[in-house]
Amino acid sequence: MSTHELYTIPAGLATWNVEMAGTTKFTWEYDDGRDRMLALYQKGKDKQWDSTKRIDWDLEVDPYDILGIPDQTIAIYGTPLWERMDDKQRKDVRLHNASWQFSQFLHGEQGAMICSAKIVESVPDLDSKFYAATQTMDEARHAETYARFLQEKVGLAYPINPYLKSLLDSTLSDSRWDMPYLGMQVLIEGLALAAFGVMRDITTKPLPKQILAYVMQDEARHVAFGRMALRDYYRQLSEAELREREDFVIEGCYLMRDRLRGRETWENLGLTRTEVDEAMVAVDQSEYLRLFRSLLFSRIVPCVKDIGLWSPRLQQAYADMGVLEMAGQSLEALMKQDEEIADKLDEARFAEEEAERHAEVSQTIAMGSDG
Repeated sequence: MSTHELYTIPAGLATWNVEMAGTTKFTWEYDDGRDRMLALYQKGKDKQWDSTKRIDWDLEVDPYDILGIPDQTIAIYGTPLWERMDDKQRKDVRLHNASWQFSQFLHGEQGAMICSAKIVESVPDLDSKFYAATQTMDEARHAETYARFLQEKVGLAYPINPYLKSLLDSTLSDSRWDMPYLGMQVLIEGLALAAFGVMRDITTKPLPKQILAYVMQDEARHVAFGRMALRDYYRQLSEAELREREDFVIEGCYLMRDRLRGRETWENLGLTRTEVDEAMVAVDQSEYLRLFRSLLFSRIVPCVKDIGLWSPRLQQAYADMGVLEMAGQSLEALMKQDEEIADKLDEARFAEEEAERHAEVSQTIAMGSDG
């Protein structure tokens, strides 16, 4: 089935053309490069995986209960609008909310694939080109995975959110080679990584947990790559150049925050305009979503600080968003946890499969003995 048949809103043209600026850079320096970058590149090669084999696609998914989480996580839960809804409408709310979230993950992963390919093209040093090439493959696998999940298990999709589209447009159309790092590796990937983490930790359903955990294992390396490259480069920039990057970060963070409101989901549930406005008030006032939005900046804020963009005006912007306290998060600890959770999922799955094989062998032997 064509994805366009799954979209709740017409997605427009089959392709979106972004006019990219910048210079393609070759380098004739083939020395060993930076040890930490090359170690990350080696890890990127070692950790490649096949989504058709690592993920158990035979697991069933209920489209109306994709994550298996309480209704209390829905912004309008307990409001007069929720109380007026019948069971069918509430099921549709669950479906559309989850479909919208995973659709934005899918579009973000395609954006990451294109941004990492642009990094290969434009970054001046070879070790960064090497790693970005492995990331391009990672992002292709992620887009493949989320597309299959939406097509085969959910059956409903949303076009790219206009705020995410705007940030991707700004990131890809900028001629400076560091902007795909800043827009994608730090902002879009950082926010996605935190969103994946929240959903991975609260879902009770095995298939989305596998997908989110395995994707996060890759994404943790990607954020580390962006930090490493930008930290080195931003030490060389003037105050004026750093201020331009800070302006980009501030605007991008507001776009990412506003993206989370997801107005289009409520507009496609058959609600009246007044009811849509009522839903948006609930979204803005939801204590759960306030905490969720705050957690989504747990990867971005410490990363921005780490790469050297930490002026008083940027700190004030984060204070205004209510996320400044996230600067104290340890990215190393979070990334280590992401690695361990994915590895433990593999261990548990493979141990279960091994036990099943042993049981089958024992049963076969017993049947032979009885004969």
